[in-house]
Amino acid sequence: MSTSLLWTSIFAFFLLAGMLLRLWLATRQIRHVARHRDQVPADFAQRIPLSAHQRAADYTLVKSRFGIIEMALHAVVVLGWTLLGGLDALNHFLLDQMGGGMWQQIALLASFALISGLIDLPSSLYQTFVIEQRFGFNQMTLKLWLSDLLKSTLVGVAIGLPLAALILWLMGATGSLWWLWAWCTWMGFNLLLMVVYPLFIAPIFNKFKPLDDASLAARVTALMQRCGFASKGLFVMDGSRRSAHANAYFTGFGAGKRVVFYDTLLKQLTPEEVEAVLAHELGHFKHKHIVRRIIGMFAISLLGFALLGWLATKGWFYTGLGVMPNFSIPGVAGSAPNDALALLLFMLAVPVFTVFLSPLFAQMSRKHEFEADAYAVAQTQGADLASALLKLHEDNASTLTPDPVYVKFYYSHPPATERLARISHSAPGAAA
Repeated sequence: MSTSLLWTSIFAFFLLAGMLLRLWLATRQIRHVARHRDQVPADFAQRIPLSAHQRAADYTLVKSRFGIIEMALHAVVVLGWTLLGGLDALNHFLLDQMGGGMWQQIALLASFALISGLIDLPSSLYQTFVIEQRFGFNQMTLKLWLSDLLKSTLVGVAIGLPLAALILWLMGATGSLWWLWAWCTWMGFNLLLMVVYPLFIAPIFNKFKPLDDASLAARVTALMQRCGFASKGLFVMDGSRRSAHANAYFTGFGAGKRVVFYDTLLKQLTPEEVEAVLAHELGHFKHKHIVRRIIGMFAISLLGFALLGWLATKGWFYTGLGVMPNFSIPGVAGSAPNDALALLLFMLAVPVFTVFLSPLFAQMSRKHEFEADAYAVAQTQGADLASALLKLHEDNASTLTPDPVYVKFYYSHPPATERLARISHSAPGAAA
């Protein structure tokens, strides 16, 4: 068996295995949630009405069933781009129209992104205007949805095309260690984005205004001072323009961090509960979870770029994924490099294999959430945190009865039952 055929077989096996694994997990989740739909868990029977529990179950079931369709579509799309020759056909079409060179490579990346975006549009529309609308979460009009789509496209073009051009130039101009230079560029871009996003990009989509509730601002400021945390301000975001879901988060980097509350969160929670939720977020910083994740991202992306640097030189990497490599002669005008092809094939192939690592990352994330909860209990009242979590689960229609195996594989946050049990153990007054 040739190396190319072996690579094709390995890729096809993992693509099929990953799809079957996700299908098995989704069906487990559907069966488990449906089985427990008609009874609120005993620990929550006094606090969660049966109607709210059933609404959460129905919301989970609808999303899970639609997720199966999306999963199958995604597998077909990946197969179409690779082994069925879609990317190869697009590349040769652009070569015929433009010849080889930088502009053809940029056009290939842009065309791929455009086609992929168009394929995803029906799914996005259905999720927003059918599923979210059905359960009362969607607040968007079609006009706002189209406006967001246009803005995100323009921002993507303004940021993505220059970055892609720089990466492609590095791949062709810096020799065999191009991947190291490209990695440095990618990491620098991500760090810069942490600074730029809250100041210039996020305001394109949402309105941010200073928190004008003096009492809540004083409470939150005292908490941050107590925790040794400095920020550039407290802001309220008009999340209700798009969704009824609630959230709060930190954004920015270094001394430029901002605290952002969704307006929906402030409507749903008491000041004491808002303080407890914020203390949870502060716990992530105190335990250096954010720094660890950034370092982890650095390490994983370095390995990824190094692997891409090796694969890009192997003919079987292209032919095994249904693409005929371009004819390329360094320094010869008109020859067509394979750099854009390598980037796209790598982006398509990596998720096929890394899906099996999901439980490891999910477990690490759940551990961090427990640590942040413990910190919040130490800084505020555990009962307030428990009450806030329960309200958010109910208002966001999060099921209280997920399948345990599904949780282990996918959940970045522990289920409410586990979180509240931990909080109750460390703060008896918070028993659910």
